[in-house]
Amino acid sequence: MTKSPVILGILLYAATMVIFFVVYFLFSGVEYFDTSLKVNAFVLPIFYALAAFWSVKSRWNTHRLGFREAFKRAFVPMFVGGILSIVSIFSFLNFIDRDAKDLLNYQYVQRQKSELDKEYLSAKKILKHQKDIDELEQKYKEGLQRFDPKTVKGKDMLTASHFSGYFAAILIFYVVLSVFFGAFFRKKTMPEEIIEE
Repeated sequence: MTKSPVILGILLYAATMVIFFVVYFLFSGVEYFDTSLKVNAFVLPIFYALAAFWSVKSRWNTHRLGFREAFKRAFVPMFVGGILSIVSIFSFLNFIDRDAKDLLNYQYVQRQKSELDKEYLSAKKILKHQKDIDELEQKYKEGLQRFDPKTVKGKDMLTASHFSGYFAAILIFYVVLSVFFGAFFRKKTMPEEIIEE
């Protein structure tokens, strides 16, 4: 397999898009948002971590790496694969299949509302004093106003600003993982080497 971090990033992008379209074609329905959320939380981080590991390990087998080079070899494939994926998925949802975007937005709002309902019902079972119950009822009514059809109508969680926010959060994962691989695979300085210098 390739040892170039950029090529590995392009392959990671291809794998990400395959996963995206598998979820899109097989799970685009009632559970589309939940399935997308689970894939983004559990499947993709494993692929990205494995690609970063492969990039560093393949070079480490034949060369001694400093922290900077190990960090770079871990970060570049994830960054290339991630930025290309984010741009492609954003473009697809905003320009090619707006119905999928609308479905994701709708399911996002429904999920938030069901979480509010679940919290309300569980808290209502626990509370004993009428004052606390009245306060809970008031907060629940205020929370329900966020899901009024007029309020929700213009809500769009898949805009360019939201995607850039998502990517900023993903970059934190890339940096933390790259620091870990950089620290783990860097060349170790032995006390004898320090004395010889």
